[in-house]
Amino acid sequence: MQNKICYIFAAAPGAECSGVEFSANRYVISADGGYPLAVSLGIKPDVLIGDLDTYKGKVSPDCEVLKYPPEKDDTDTMLAVKLALNRGFRHIVICGGMGGRLDHTIANIQTLRYIMKHGAYGELAGDGNFAVLQGPGVKVYSKRNGYCFSMFSYTEECSGLTATGFKYPLKNAVLKSSFPLGISNQIIGKSGIVSLEKGIILIIFSKDMNESR
Repeated sequence: MQNKICYIFAAAPGAECSGVEFSANRYVISADGGYPLAVSLGIKPDVLIGDLDTYKGKVSPDCEVLKYPPEKDDTDTMLAVKLALNRGFRHIVICGGMGGRLDHTIANIQTLRYIMKHGAYGELAGDGNFAVLQGPGVKVYSKRNGYCFSMFSYTEECSGLTATGFKYPLKNAVLKSSFPLGISNQIIGKSGIVSLEKGIILIIFSKDMNESR
């Protein structure tokens, strides 16, 4: 099992991945047009994968290139995720995967579910936003200064939800996919604890822009 974090760079327009802390112990996969984003951050991709219909520039000679035909079922990001899982990585961070086209953002959120189903932990990071999925169990979330904390029911219903360490705590609550009850909360200490009995919740840290709901 790989101890390295695998970073996958996607190609959301204008992405800069602010707020992402890159581990020195890492493996980097560029999903087609995500290659220049990695390079702009001074990060060298180990692999470039996709149909390569977006990125037409130079590639480092020691970067592995895996080219696929454009007529495929998988998005370039999904190809990168499958490669990461096949190579043994169990912590995957998708950078530059939010913003731009809404359908691409939703596809990448669904990709988090694919990662979870295959026994790994996935994060989705874009400028001012971080998303993860949590299934049953207890997880501790560190406070991100200047960020709101929101929870949505990814499944039809999430039950037995308890959240402590938050401005608006919850105890044995139920979230449903048809109503956004868990939006715009705040961690009031160093961390918040979320416990879930049934279902899957989508957790999003969003940079607080002082906008109304």
